[in-house]
Amino acid sequence: MLTYIIRRSLVAIPLLLCITFITFSMMHLAPGGLSAVFIGARVRGEADRQAIIEHFGLDQPFHVRYVRWLGRILQGDWGYSLVQRRPVLELIVERIPATLQLTIPAVLVSVLVAIPIGIFSAVKQYSKADHLFTLFAFLFVSTPSFFLGLVSILIFSVHLGWLPISGMSTFGLRDPTWWTVFFDRLVHLVIPAGIVLGLGFTAGLIRYTRGSMLEVIRQDYIRTAHAKGLAQRIVILKHALRNSLLPVVTILGLWMPFLLGGAMIAETISAWPGMGRLFVAAVFARDYPLVMGINMVVAVLVVVGNLLADVAYAILDPRIRYD
Repeated sequence: MLTYIIRRSLVAIPLLLCITFITFSMMHLAPGGLSAVFIGARVRGEADRQAIIEHFGLDQPFHVRYVRWLGRILQGDWGYSLVQRRPVLELIVERIPATLQLTIPAVLVSVLVAIPIGIFSAVKQYSKADHLFTLFAFLFVSTPSFFLGLVSILIFSVHLGWLPISGMSTFGLRDPTWWTVFFDRLVHLVIPAGIVLGLGFTAGLIRYTRGSMLEVIRQDYIRTAHAKGLAQRIVILKHALRNSLLPVVTILGLWMPFLLGGAMIAETISAWPGMGRLFVAAVFARDYPLVMGINMVVAVLVVVGNLLADVAYAILDPRIRYD
């Protein structure tokens, strides 16, 4: 297993290099040219413009600029934000904890809810409960997450006043003990994590789990287990569950980077100070060094997600070997 992880990590290096090349190339295809991003409208003199172009190396050939940029990336220098005038890596590191506070609870709750429901829906196929869960899954999979967020804010925050509209904590919280701070953070997580991210993720996972479980319980070894007189609970949990989770693990690994996309919507709607909101602001401000830095983080998440999925395969199914 360790050999496989090392080999996969080495294979990921050229993949990441290709991603950096594509990202750097797309930045240079920006409307108005790359120099328009670095040179503000207030710069009038041609001498000042030329000085800025030479300072940022924009007069160099494309391959020279790419190699220099890649060398700085490998050294930990991800450049400076053109808008906030701060190091890109510093900005990303500041926002990662807030994004993790949003996405990790959403994923954990979704997995704990969706997998049991998917298993129950498969075992009780075509029952009233199965139809109800299927309706729920199709409804929330097909509903855009931004629409869920806006409707939730309108109902639970504006009309009912049960939940906060935005932010991740209440300003001027009275008597801020650990319990009040913890409960206040949970209340602020309900709309962005529970509704915007959680409902769609849970609904999709229910469909994957149900379909995978239906395929497994129709296998011959499951019929043999029933023929031996084993209880239904033992057959499902001991024999069918591990094999049915293999496709689900693949989905979870592939969805890791897409959580950032969902976080962009949730953080923008709820003014959550995370990495997704930072990315949206960087795109609108044409802050390309920051956009490229966040793209690098997403690329690493894609590679890590696939690697974790392959490792989980070997844990769930001992027959799988990577030697």
